[in-house]
Amino acid sequence: MKKIFFIFCAIYLLYSKMSYAQSAEAQQLILNVEKLAQLKKILNNMYQGYQVVNKGYTTIKDISKGNFNLHDAFLKSLLDVNPSIRRYKRIRDVLGCQASIVTEYRSAFTRFKRSNLFNDGEIRYMANVYDNLFRKSLQNLDELTMVITSGKLRMSDDERINAIDRIFTDMQDKLTFLRVFNRENTVLVVQRGRELFDTKISKKLNGL
Repeated sequence: MKKIFFIFCAIYLLYSKMSYAQSAEAQQLILNVEKLAQLKKILNNMYQGYQVVNKGYTTIKDISKGNFNLHDAFLKSLLDVNPSIRRYKRIRDVLGCQASIVTEYRSAFTRFKRSNLFNDGEIRYMANVYDNLFRKSLQNLDELTMVITSGKLRMSDDERINAIDRIFTDMQDKLTFLRVFNRENTVLVVQRGRELFDTKISKKLNGL
């Protein structure tokens, strides 16, 4: 009877262990399934995130490319000069100032040299003033040429107009300076001429 009891106990324990083992395996299987579902969800989220990022990157790239194309087209348009700007009256005024500078300084300088009322140092000083003024007026013309020539400078129409106005004002200042300089030297010619005349008359009256 005891022997049968022990056999029964052994069978029960073995069955219990088998049941426990099966239960543990079942629980592990459930855990694995849950982990697999979680991993699948994570992978799915990652894939969706990649799609969003990739779509966003593509969109940004397309927008950037579009903006670049627009920007490039805008910059190229700034290189083209509006024909109406070439007809802007200030351009003729600038050229007129340049012509006046050349004509007036040559005429005055020739007159001053022929007067024989200025010494060599004064004539050299005048020559330097006229030369410097003339070279700077040529720089104004070079800048004007750049402003009104297509493909040279990237500028809007307003910027070109403002640049032309500034060049005109600068050229006007040069012409004004030249006229003041010539007028002052002309006054010297008159004063020295009168002094020379008075000296000659005085010598004649004194029999010298």
